[in-house]
Amino acid sequence: MKTQQQPENSSHPPEKRGLVQSALVGLVGVVSAVYLFNPTAGIFELIPDNIPFFGNLDEATAAAILISSLAYFGIDLGHLFGKARNADRKKAPAAADSREAIDAEVVNR
Repeated sequence: MKTQQQPENSSHPPEKRGLVQSALVGLVGVVSAVYLFNPTAGIFELIPDNIPFFGNLDEATAAAILISSLAYFGIDLGHLFGKARNADRKKAPAAADSREAIDAEVVNR
């Protein structure tokens, strides 16, 4: 688990989180996780799954809320879905500079 840290040269002050706000985000995350585990075996659902396309929107919403609440507490799952972090983006140009460049001329015929 990595915690969110502000760079020292950033102009933004560190974000202060209140206990009530953290408890509310945690509660919403727990409710969405319980909804995804489906302990009622499909008896209680906001949208029944047998409705084409719309049946899975409630689970998709619960998953998005759970991922957002985990990100709030510093557990970033965005890299699993192809979203690069800021640290990864900063490392990419340095890695590109270490490669050899190939100089080529294009001749039109």
